[in-house]
Amino acid sequence: MSDLVSYAVTDGVAHLELNRPEVSNAVDLPTAHALDAAIEAADNDDAVRAVLLTGAGKRFCAGGDVASMVASDSDQAAYLLELAGALDGALQRLTAMEKPVVGAVQGAVAGAGLGVMLSCDLVVAAPDTKFVIAYPGVGLTPDCGVSWLLPRAIGQQRALHLALTNKPIGSDVALDWGLVTELGDTSRASTLAASLAAGPVFAHGQARRLIRGSFEADRAAVGQDEAETIARAVATDDAQRLLAAFTNR
Repeated sequence: MSDLVSYAVTDGVAHLELNRPEVSNAVDLPTAHALDAAIEAADNDDAVRAVLLTGAGKRFCAGGDVASMVASDSDQAAYLLELAGALDGALQRLTAMEKPVVGAVQGAVAGAGLGVMLSCDLVVAAPDTKFVIAYPGVGLTPDCGVSWLLPRAIGQQRALHLALTNKPIGSDVALDWGLVTELGDTSRASTLAASLAAGPVFAHGQARRLIRGSFEADRAAVGQDEAETIARAVATDDAQRLLAAFTNR
């Protein structure tokens, strides 16, 4: 992988870590490509049964790297178009992965960092974490799926409140609103990821796919997909083992 995004696999868990702590893990173009490569590696590795996504240092992710945007003063629009497209492509790859993803966030989650976080299925936030949409502070607009993911997580009016006031919220409010799953530290997130890796990977991955894909399908299509998927699930080794244990208890 790249020094910009560290990658390691242990006991079925692929640990991806944004590794630019000196800039609060702000994402520039090389980092977006490095993240995409790490996600692709985890997706294609059959030994990986779950993913843990973290950010090095005091802050999880400050979003897009504003300094790199300003440095591209010859054509800032072209650079932003390329950067937003590259990072969004990585996050769409992460969303499409049929393996559960746990995120651990701390310090601050801002801008596109919200898109990174919301592409995870379970999010453990350190108690002192702040969440802010940030885009209005530099005169920009949401990217990387934030305008799609955020209202689905917390509702339209709360999403609009964050987007228009640019006021940060704390971890307690984020938990109450459903922006994060629970409060805790990285060790708690690691425990969750290990638990998922030890469980039925097909069932977890397909549940993730069904729930995340349900926004784009009608009720009948979802029901048909569910029926076909559960029929495939019952033939897996994990299902056979767990079914036998259930009926023999």
